[in-house]
This record gives sequence, C-alpha cells and structure tokens, in this order.
Amino acid sequence: MIFTPVLDSQESLYQEIFGMLNSGLENLNKETNFSGLGSQDFFYGGDIDLWKKFGNGLKARYTMRLSNRNAAYGDVISFADASFESAAEQCQYEYVDASPFYQFLQDRNYFGASQSMHDKLADRNDPRDNVFFTGDVFAPNGTPDQVQDQYSKSAISVETAPTYLLSYHELQFLKAEAYVRLDELENAKDALEEGIIAAFQKPNIGLTAADAEDYFANEVESRFDSNPLAEVMVQKYLAFYEEEAVEAYNDYRRLVAMGDDVITLENPANLQQFPVRFSYGADDVTTNANVREAYGDGSYVYSEEVWWAGGSR
Repeated sequence: MIFTPVLDSQESLYQEIFGMLNSGLENLNKETNFSGLGSQDFFYGGDIDLWKKFGNGLKARYTMRLSNRNAAYGDVISFADASFESAAEQCQYEYVDASPFYQFLQDRNYFGASQSMHDKLADRNDPRDNVFFTGDVFAPNGTPDQVQDQYSKSAISVETAPTYLLSYHELQFLKAEAYVRLDELENAKDALEEGIIAAFQKPNIGLTAADAEDYFANEVESRFDSNPLAEVMVQKYLAFYEEEAVEAYNDYRRLVAMGDDVITLENPANLQQFPVRFSYGADDVTTNANVREAYGDGSYVYSEEVWWAGGSR
C-alpha cells in the first residue's frame, strides 16, 4: 500500500480524462445483453444515445479548456455538434424539494448579490436583472458589511433548481467562442443567440424565447459586432449565474491565461488575492508529506497557475 502517494501532474490527469471519455463512448457502442440501468439511472433512465451525447459534450468542454495549451477549435465544434440537440437532452440533476444552493442559502444566510454582476446586467438592459435577485441592495465589491440580511440575494436558487452537469446553452457558447476564434462570425452569432435563448428559458428563470430574441436584437448584436469574443464570453458568464459558477471560474482563468481579459471583475482584492486554483484538502496536507510540501503556507493558491492556464503543477 502507498500511504504517501506523489502528486500527479494536471497534464497527466487530463490525458486520463480524455482516455476515459473515449473508452466510455466506445463501450456504449458495444453489443450487450445487459438490459440497462433503467430507473437507477437518475439522469437518462438508461438512454444510451443521450449518454453518448453527454460524453461528446464533455469532450467539447475539456477541449476548449485546454485551448491555451492546444487550440483545437474545430474539434470543439465537432464534439458540440455530436452532443445535445436541445435543452431537453442536457445533463442535469432534478431535485424534489431542496437543491444544494437553496439549502446552503437557508442554512448559512450570509450571501450577498454582487454589485458588479448587477451592473453588467443593467448596462445591457438585461431582463434577467429583474429575475436574478431578491432586491436592489447589492454588496459593494471588496468592501461588504459582514452582516446577514442586508443585501439582495439570489432569487433563482429555489428548492427545485437543478444541478447542471452540462447544459445545452453551454455547448452553444462553446461553439460561439470557437467560431469567433476561427473568424466565422456569422456562425458565431447564430450560436450565441441560440445559447442566450436557451439560457433565458432555464426553469428557475421563467423568461421566454421571445424575451431572448428581443434582447439579442436590441442589446447584444451590436456589442457582438463591435467585439465578438468579449460579448460571447460575457453572455456566457451571465448565463452561468448561479448554478454553473464553477465553469464561469474556469473560463475566467483560461481567458486571463490567453491574454483575453474580456470579463471585468471589480473586487480590488483580486489584484493580489484572486485564487487561481483550489487548495489541497486538509486531510491530505496533514497526512501526506508530498502534499504538505506542495501546500507550503497556502499562498500558492494566489500564484501557482494550474497547468492548463500556464502553470507547471
């Protein structure tokens, strides 16, 4: 038994991820006498075709994530095209009564909606600004009061808000970015509009396709024509509020690594203390000398980029 394993490089882990995805897709194409998981498959009820689409969608996401290391935008589009055809096929976990965001909000009660998030929406006359939040008092960026019930909170983290493993609108934004980087701007514009339409109709938001089309025509299209990459990424950022925040974080780090600072974060503390990676877990640090050495004093989370963002770990 190995009690103190060495740390694998992130590069090797992504090689393993793609290997597992490819193997999984190959296995799904094989003949089997097994009748399937059926009701024990909480996502697709044993529908193999939808699992294949999910696998290809993940390949689109991870291929884009590695674009600072290896730009393969044509592959992003191909994988996305082999994935979900509508929001009805996206991979999400449905809750009957208490989604994690809702439960955390109720248990802790110390959230505050960001002023800069509100400003981005208001600047675009985005109708989601009237949907996302419970009120109109927003936490100032970097200097909020540490008190409960002072600021507006999320209004979309309701009991039944789903957890998105991979959404249809994410795939459309991936395609939009890939097309922009390939200078295929009409295709990019079409994918961007499709992504916005799908994001507006997330079940806990309640806006319509007509709302999205009007917003696109009046606010988004001219911004896209002026700066295509910036508008694609800002629209993706807005669409990911709140349940898809981890992917918004991944996008932001990737864009900064590529020199594309198109999403502005207003917290002044970010200049010195923006976390560029997650911390190693406390149990690993205390029980494994290799992890403890890598952890050091913990300040590495502000300085040691992950491998796909240009780091060496």
